Amino acid sequence: MTQNIRFSVDGDGIAILLIDVAERPMNVLTPGFRKDLAECIDKVASDPSIKGAVIGSAKSSFMAGADIKDMAGAFERGLTAREAAGFSGELNRLLRRMETCGKPFAAAINGVALGGGFEVALGCHYRVIEDSPKAGVGFPEVKIGLLPGAGGTQRTPRMIGVTEALRLISEGKQIGPQEALKKGLVNEVAPAPEIIGRARQWILKGGEGVQPWDKKGFRVPGGAGMMSPAAAQTFMIGTALAAKTTMRNYPAPAAILSCVYEGTLVPMDAALAIESKYFGQLLSGPVARNLMRTMFINKGAADKLARRPAGPPKSQVRKLGILGAGMMGAGVAYVSAVAGIEVVLLDSTLELAGKGKDYSKQLLAKDVGRGRKTQADADTILARIKPTVSYEDLAGCDLVVEAVFENREIKADVTQKTEAVIPKNAVFASNTSTLPITGLAQASKRPAQFIGIHFFSPVDKMPLVEIIVGKKTSEDTLARALDYVGQLRKTPIVVNDSRGFYTSRCFGTFVYEGMAMLQEGVNPALVENAAKMAGMPVGPLAVADEVTIDLQWKVIRQTEKDLGRKFQKPAAYDVVQKFVEELKRPGRRFGAGFYDYPKDAKKRLWPGLKDVFPQAPMQLPVDEVEKRLLYIQALEATRCMEEGVVTTAAEADLGSILGWGFPAWTGGTLSYIDMIGIRKFVAECERLAKRYGKRFKPSKWLKARAERNEPFHGGGSQKAA
Repeated sequence: MTQNIRFSVDGDGIAILLIDVAERPMNVLTPGFRKDLAECIDKVASDPSIKGAVIGSAKSSFMAGADIKDMAGAFERGLTAREAAGFSGELNRLLRRMETCGKPFAAAINGVALGGGFEVALGCHYRVIEDSPKAGVGFPEVKIGLLPGAGGTQRTPRMIGVTEALRLISEGKQIGPQEALKKGLVNEVAPAPEIIGRARQWILKGGEGVQPWDKKGFRVPGGAGMMSPAAAQTFMIGTALAAKTTMRNYPAPAAILSCVYEGTLVPMDAALAIESKYFGQLLSGPVARNLMRTMFINKGAADKLARRPAGPPKSQVRKLGILGAGMMGAGVAYVSAVAGIEVVLLDSTLELAGKGKDYSKQLLAKDVGRGRKTQADADTILARIKPTVSYEDLAGCDLVVEAVFENREIKADVTQKTEAVIPKNAVFASNTSTLPITGLAQASKRPAQFIGIHFFSPVDKMPLVEIIVGKKTSEDTLARALDYVGQLRKTPIVVNDSRGFYTSRCFGTFVYEGMAMLQEGVNPALVENAAKMAGMPVGPLAVADEVTIDLQWKVIRQTEKDLGRKFQKPAAYDVVQKFVEELKRPGRRFGAGFYDYPKDAKKRLWPGLKDVFPQAPMQLPVDEVEKRLLYIQALEATRCMEEGVVTTAAEADLGSILGWGFPAWTGGTLSYIDMIGIRKFVAECERLAKRYGKRFKPSKWLKARAERNEPFHGGGSQKAA
């Protein structure tokens, strides 16, 4: 028995290899596992008494794939494309040895086989998967900027054809046992206790230890290359779709297309060398590193409540109060009820509170219609939400979330009325997106139990929650707020108090910069399209309409009132004022903003924009517009770091991607700066400041950091984008 594989041979001469990677909760392709698998393959191949082998798992799932933490760190260690290709090449040679050693290998897949784990199974000559909703196979690599690097791009099209293989690999989705059987990716679906037995039987009945592609005359199902009409059409359409969906910011989809196209034209060994080459290019590049670090490693840590203080005991919200049944309050009520929490939804009238509950009713009806929930489940969830106008109903709440208008006086009034009836140890949380928590806590008699819990709209879809710590917020309160977010299975970041906090502050710069360019005479279509080309989900003018220009004007006026002489007008102050007070086009909810919203057609940019803001005869280059939109957000993130609003680069990155849609390919606001190189970023900011205004001026703190060439994520050299 090796350290990572339990090796045994039964009385029928069948070797059983149970993968049990040491000190890991799930099987992954560690160096130790690869070494042990090579040793086991050699045993099977060299022992004449062994007829064949079954590879299964001693853990709850077959195998996940590569160690992503190690791969993410490889970039920081200066891994070259050649070295990265060598990592893939080693795996390919190992699995190639298995499938050509002359003995039949069968995979018994329990749970999931994903990425490299699925590639191990594909290297076997036969596959049996357990019949369970928890079981599945797939290639998630594209989601972290990679492609399957252990034969997945070559064995899959040779098994199921180019078109189906590209769909599976490019979409990165997991498919269940029956679909895998239908596609031809597995040979049998069986009850969990029988999968090893079924795999053994296949070998005992004369299962052949030769892959189809190693037989003379083999052809890829459906054809390959440009000589096959079906395959040629797939590659032509696929290339166009990849460019459209990624805006050429993500190299993996294009690499997958090239890898499959080139590889299916040559014999398997040459095909695997092609795969390793493309894998090496991706793994050694910054985009894969960014996606792995932020969207896998750092998100995983946040989901496990890494920022939770260690001292306070674990808590659970059993009864939740929500003040305000509008869009945000209704959304918080829904996700809380789904999590099993009793919810009291309070508003000024029963009609308004009832409408808030109706939001949950509508979402649950959709789930029932799609087969995601039974009607009984939906009724149970809905019964947890109680609409009310009485503050007395808040008695016994562990936590109260305030989601009323962004008005200091209204928030103070509901805070005092609530604290009069809730338990003394209850936590009061404001869902404000801009008003400082410390200021709002002045209306509270228990500021240590006052905190900000900022949800994002729509709450049922947006994964991030921004937790804001006021000056008097206790560690116990922070821990309880994080425990509540954990109950909702959302991703929290923790920030310190500031006007606009982290997410609203940085996102506001994106919207205002778009408006500033409009005012300068930049074509509004150029502004909107450049934003999407950079990787933002929507343009700044479109998103301004969605959140309403009216709300932005109210926030600006409240800030002006609060700060007095210290107030500095944002770049778009005049544009916002003009649209709200003069043009009476305050946003989508009111039927008119930067866009028109005809009832019988798609929204379109308001034609009157060219009259209000005449376009300049010379337009900016697209890359300059993109740069302004991304740089202004990243620069504001550095200011938040400097001021201690956000305290870790990991949370700054995560908050930017999950909170307001900063392009994931960058890894987030601060990873984006590291990718460019901090010295180059600061120099560009200086240039932008001279040309467009002091809002781009880097601080002394940032310039000093640039002089030291100190990245925001520690270690490793910086590589230019």
